[in-house]
Amino acid sequence: MESGHIGVDESGKGDFFGPLVIAACYVGPEHLAELDGVKDSKKLTDPIALKLANQIRRACPHAVVAIGPAKYNELYTKFRNLNSLLAWGHARAIENVLEQVPATRVISDEFAKGGHAVKQALFEKGKSLEFVSAVRAEQDIAVAAASVLARAEFLTRLKRLGEQFHVSLPKGASNVIDTAVRFVRENGPDKLPEIAKMHFKTSAQVLEKAG
Repeated sequence: MESGHIGVDESGKGDFFGPLVIAACYVGPEHLAELDGVKDSKKLTDPIALKLANQIRRACPHAVVAIGPAKYNELYTKFRNLNSLLAWGHARAIENVLEQVPATRVISDEFAKGGHAVKQALFEKGKSLEFVSAVRAEQDIAVAAASVLARAEFLTRLKRLGEQFHVSLPKGASNVIDTAVRFVRENGPDKLPEIAKMHFKTSAQVLEKAG
């Protein structure tokens, strides 16, 4: 790595329950020794991701934007498009890191397609950034660190949300219907948007089954 740059990644995008979390992390050569073991969070167990996140938070300038289900549903109604919502969240996380450290380069996964949508969502400070969007961007250490921060925050908030409503909320989108149906029957359909992403087709299936 020639000099420091910002990596950005998200967690919770494909999960029916819980928040969408976007993290940005600045990694320079001076941080590398403290990031031993950091890799794409999809290759880590939950306990290791939570442990590594503490390590990253101590070592690197970073920012986490967590959008809880209720706010997510409100924003999705406004944006009508997940990529637009992601671009907005990426931009906010990047700006929060730029407040802490000057950087000129950002690496993201391919959703950003050259960073155009993210750039449009950035305020003045981010307009001059160079964007690199790549397939498997998590191979980059800054993106990997961001992915770990995002995953750890997602796991923490999903657990907290479950505790709030006295239900164990599973990750993912395939094994969620039974839990969601039970939740709706116990709490009413109006409460589902407080724990779930309502634009998923799953929500219609759940409401029909629970009714």
